[in-house]
Amino acid sequence: MPHDSHDHPHHLLPSDPALRVKALETLLTQKGLIDPAALDEIIDTYETKIGPQNGALVVAKAWSDPEFKAQLLEHPTETVAGLGFYGRQGEHIQILENSDHHHNMVVCTLCSCYPWPLLGIPPTWYKSDAYRARAVREPRQVLAEFGVKLPSETKVKVWDSTAELRYLVLPQRPSGTEGWSESELAKIVTRDSMIGTGIIGAVS
Repeated sequence: MPHDSHDHPHHLLPSDPALRVKALETLLTQKGLIDPAALDEIIDTYETKIGPQNGALVVAKAWSDPEFKAQLLEHPTETVAGLGFYGRQGEHIQILENSDHHHNMVVCTLCSCYPWPLLGIPPTWYKSDAYRARAVREPRQVLAEFGVKLPSETKVKVWDSTAELRYLVLPQRPSGTEGWSESELAKIVTRDSMIGTGIIGAVS
């Protein structure tokens, strides 16, 4: 079949991205290659059940419960699985705790390895060539571009995610949150703070 034939499937797809996705879904369904119900379930999972809100709950619980925090640092994969956060891209998790003296930052220099069960789908910038290269070479400058300016005495350590191991940064609990509930704490935890490209400032 000639490449420019109007019978070619590409010519059946509209230009609007959303319509193109729908058209592809229809074509694949007609060919029996996908099950619409299964596809809807996957989409619902990533829209409502997987995302940074999961990691925020883990961080908030670690801030509130010293025993949980100890378990999290010693047996991270099993501990987060106990909260229901496990599965693809989260088989092996390591927790990196920030402090006044150490700041952790996560990158994947080869592709975009990322703890999906805890943070959802990685942001576009995390997958970019620029971030992947510069985070290793000039982490402080990259952090500054994210608005994170650390004292010179604070050591920055960059961790390279792999297909075997994903990382979650445990940010420092901000002052002014004493007595807050876990749900209140979870609301102030940001995705970037759990990658290390953000910090959570004091709460007035």
